[in-house]
Amino acid sequence: MLSTKIKEATKAPHQQLEGVVVRKLKAIKNEGDYADFLKYFYAYFNAVEKAIKPYITKEVLPDYGDRRNSSYLRNDIEALKGTIDDSPEAHAPAIGNIQEALGALYVLEGSIMGGSIIVKMLEKLGITKGISFFSGYGEGTGQKWALFIEVLNKNASSEGEEALAINAAGNTFEQFGKVFEQEEVPNN
Repeated sequence: MLSTKIKEATKAPHQQLEGVVVRKLKAIKNEGDYADFLKYFYAYFNAVEKAIKPYITKEVLPDYGDRRNSSYLRNDIEALKGTIDDSPEAHAPAIGNIQEALGALYVLEGSIMGGSIIVKMLEKLGITKGISFFSGYGEGTGQKWALFIEVLNKNASSEGEEALAINAAGNTFEQFGKVFEQEEVPNN
């Protein structure tokens, strides 16, 4: 199955990105820090969403319009009295077909799985606002993930198509890590 192959092939860049994100999370001391942290996610998710938009249609993923996206991040930043105006620069990987778009979306949708852990970390700091993005789909998270995996797996019918999705997922993890390598965004 493609989903299993992507998970195995992207293990290293996934773990590397996860380490960077956890370090950034551990540095959060207040709502302003958290709003700044969210700007990295917003900048990157917004860039990737634009890149995959021509390929992820209702015919490909019927509930795509109902899924969590960068607008949740923007709303969370604004709930924390922040603004997206000074978000870091972010570049999505090149996306040229459905398989690459689904590979990139694998990374975005997969980020939901750790969201509840992030919410708990933030609660320990007394941060309870601006968590709609990391709250994912609540009790429906597993079901949404299963539907996405089903769509991912059925849209690659050859090794070549699988390779396109796998490479795009790896590039998506790597590009996301580069967003976090930038200088800190200034506090408002």
